[in-house]
Amino acid sequence: MTLSELIAALGGRLAQGDPERLVDGVNSCERAKAFEVAFADSPSAVAAALASDAGIVVLPPGAASEWPHGKCIVESDQPRLWFAKAAKLLAPAETAGGVHPCAAIGAHVELGAHVAVGAHAVIEQGAVIGEGTRIDAGAVIGAGVRVGADCRIYPRVVIYPGTTLGDRVVAHAGAVLGGDGFGYVRDAKTGAYTQFPQQGTLVIEDDVEIGANSTIDRGALAETRIRRGTKIDNLVHVGHNCDIGEDAILVALTGISGSSTVGKGAILAGQVGIGDHAHVGPGVILGGQSGVFNGKTVSNEGLRPGTVLYGTPARPLKQVLREQAVLARLARRAPKSGETGSGEQGL
Repeated sequence: MTLSELIAALGGRLAQGDPERLVDGVNSCERAKAFEVAFADSPSAVAAALASDAGIVVLPPGAASEWPHGKCIVESDQPRLWFAKAAKLLAPAETAGGVHPCAAIGAHVELGAHVAVGAHAVIEQGAVIGEGTRIDAGAVIGAGVRVGADCRIYPRVVIYPGTTLGDRVVAHAGAVLGGDGFGYVRDAKTGAYTQFPQQGTLVIEDDVEIGANSTIDRGALAETRIRRGTKIDNLVHVGHNCDIGEDAILVALTGISGSSTVGKGAILAGQVGIGDHAHVGPGVILGGQSGVFNGKTVSNEGLRPGTVLYGTPARPLKQVLREQAVLARLARRAPKSGETGSGEQGL
């Protein structure tokens, strides 16, 4: 691919260099070669990128007053984003589609053009697989599941019946989509538990990515929904009846209990815990190991944009630090073991 083709696809301005320079891929400043792209988005990184062997460097506009001779310079308002999109365009093409002889395909399954199905994958009756989707070895697609176009289903993913995936969804190895939610009714007389019906659906919209060994439960009687563009890390659990807003980020080991909502653009860092029927507002940022109690709502109302919330219950970081400082002072003032509050030796 030529540099001019990349710029036509991604935008930006060629500030120096040959527009017909061939581009093979992307790499770090330390490892990039003559036909690879590197990027820089800070003053220190700009100096390193310009001194590197990278043939093409993406920089913010005006980041440098002069550039080394022979190096192609692309100016972009978002160099990191330009670099990431270029990586996708320059990635090696997937192998051609086709169904492996060891795959099991049920009755009335619809496979779109250029679909690839790996060895020992199972696609049960009535499933619909969109054009260009790749289903890797050992994946199981349940009866009636609908998978959109250009999806990637990695090995050992299990998609239960009643699940719908949009276009360009990525599910990494071991993810389980649409399993039963954890809902039981207790007999007050005997103490025995009976499962509450788990017969709802799971809808995963376009451009969602789901990390390895993450689990998303179907709705109990209605639906669970993961909205467009959300990115879910490894080992995340989303309970039944949840609604996760567009472009949300759920980081590893986060757990969201049933019937909770997460607003558009929210970020839940690692090990965040959300109680049932809780609500995380749009744009809220919850730091690692933060928690939201059952039925509570956390929002950015009255806070500056970008405020990070920490702790359980989640509250602004500055408040948490003040509380910790007060506790530390109280601990220093507390009587030592064997002493009274007046400083006299206890009896």
